[in-house]
Amino acid sequence: MDTYADLVFLGGRVVTVDAEFSVASALAVTGGVISAVGGREDVAPLIGPGTRVVELRGATLLPGINDSHLHGCAFGMATPPLSLELGHPAVSSLADVAEVVREAVGRLPEGQWITGHGWDTGFLDECVRDPSRQPSRHDLDAVSPDHPVVLYSFSGHATWVNSKALELIGIDRHTVAPPGGAIVVDGTGEPTGLLHEGAQALIQNALPPLSRQERTDAIRSALATFARLGVTSYTEPGLGPGGDGIMRGALGAETLDVYRRLLADGELTARLGVLLLPTGMAGTAEEFARTLTALGKPDETDPRRLAILGVKIFADGIVPNKTSWMHEPYVGGGCGSLCVGGETDSERTAEIDAMIRHAHTAGHQLGVHVTGDRACDAVADAFAAAMAEHPRPDARHYVIHGDFLTAHSMKVLAAHDFGVNMNPTIKWTVADMEEEFVGAERAAYAWPYRDAIDAGVRVASGSDAPVTYPDWRQGIATMVLRESKAAGRVSGPEQRIGLAEAIRTYTIEAAWQDFADDWKGSLEPGKVADLCVLDGDLLTADPHDIPEMPVVLTVMDGQIVHETLRD
Repeated sequence: MDTYADLVFLGGRVVTVDAEFSVASALAVTGGVISAVGGREDVAPLIGPGTRVVELRGATLLPGINDSHLHGCAFGMATPPLSLELGHPAVSSLADVAEVVREAVGRLPEGQWITGHGWDTGFLDECVRDPSRQPSRHDLDAVSPDHPVVLYSFSGHATWVNSKALELIGIDRHTVAPPGGAIVVDGTGEPTGLLHEGAQALIQNALPPLSRQERTDAIRSALATFARLGVTSYTEPGLGPGGDGIMRGALGAETLDVYRRLLADGELTARLGVLLLPTGMAGTAEEFARTLTALGKPDETDPRRLAILGVKIFADGIVPNKTSWMHEPYVGGGCGSLCVGGETDSERTAEIDAMIRHAHTAGHQLGVHVTGDRACDAVADAFAAAMAEHPRPDARHYVIHGDFLTAHSMKVLAAHDFGVNMNPTIKWTVADMEEEFVGAERAAYAWPYRDAIDAGVRVASGSDAPVTYPDWRQGIATMVLRESKAAGRVSGPEQRIGLAEAIRTYTIEAAWQDFADDWKGSLEPGKVADLCVLDGDLLTADPHDIPEMPVVLTVMDGQIVHETLRD
């Protein structure tokens, strides 16, 4: 035979994720491409003297996982050793956080900034016992009077600092928060050390931006984690001028340059899609259009490895901050609002409409961060209006998060073949705490997978790392079970989906979002050899056991990038 396979897999559960979700037992890879799928007899002729034959022994071979909403550089910066680990279960109380900071103070030079990531009031004992008890600068001052401390919440929508940081940044009782942001104050009007949404830029603008080496180290660290998890593709949902004030510029334009260098040096071990971020929160349509025009539409030399896919816009905030724009009030009052420029709801809606219309007309795919039900309706309607005014085939716009996607939004999205990018690991993380903000019924509905799929909306899944750990196995378990992290309670059982549907959201539907479903996202001859092997039979496993099933092999473009499997 002229061409033998480089890799052959035998004796496993080859989950193809083709149109029929067919399951084979063998697969061959030749020159970075899947060359055969079927049974042993179909791949045997491709086995030559140089072929590596992998006996799966009942393990599950899947398409490489495509985490379709993941901040790679920020994830690397938010995890040890580059940042303090403040997520659950690493810490369980405000006292635990203070102790972690105390230890950092003991090993760092006086005056050096201390950063951490991942705190979540839903998992801090004092805040759980008394929801009115929020993190405060006073919790940190006793252990760090001289080191400025900046601690990012798991969501990225709130930052907790100590008094030294407030002093150095210049925030006091007279400081006015930027539009769309909030400086939380106590009963006397003094800042508590919590800053929400756009007010976080006050901190970021005072911190030294990440160096090129720090960005490189963060991305390398992230790529190593992704390989261990079987992630072979991901979307960086927003890199550009609008990200310069987020996590010391981890979402800034320079990060894209670092990615390009890693690709040129052969170090990019996962495929990367990028949304450009012209403006951050509270941007105006005029500023957005001007910046987007200046950015242009970059051409990449290897678009199957690094592709500029479209543009990101922030429409509103998040439920725990009561900044999602809702039709009905939150528990305790208020409906939130859109987070763009404008004094009234109608003015802000007009701004979002103008941003979406401009990017659509310029030929960009749009991914819009939107969580509240009223905001989802506004964005879906703006998508449809832009399409009616300027018809474009196959635009593939999508709603990012879509926590409270309505029946109206779903109908509009499905009618135009638009999508939604949902986050099952966030659902798992916040399911218990959301009831205190929106009540039991709305909290259970959040991330309505079943309704969206039944309505014909394209649904992809992403972790939003570093908001949550980029573990698709937990995501699949959550989509199937709808159980919460803290209490294990079922949250919205009517929104459960089946295992095959859940797998599709991390593979072929994510590839669709990338305009790449014709060449990746399923295990079919002619498609790229992006694969991962899960120890055990995923199709018959108890969903509760899926998060603990080890990823033993990851292949990207025919090359092994992670392996604990032994022949």
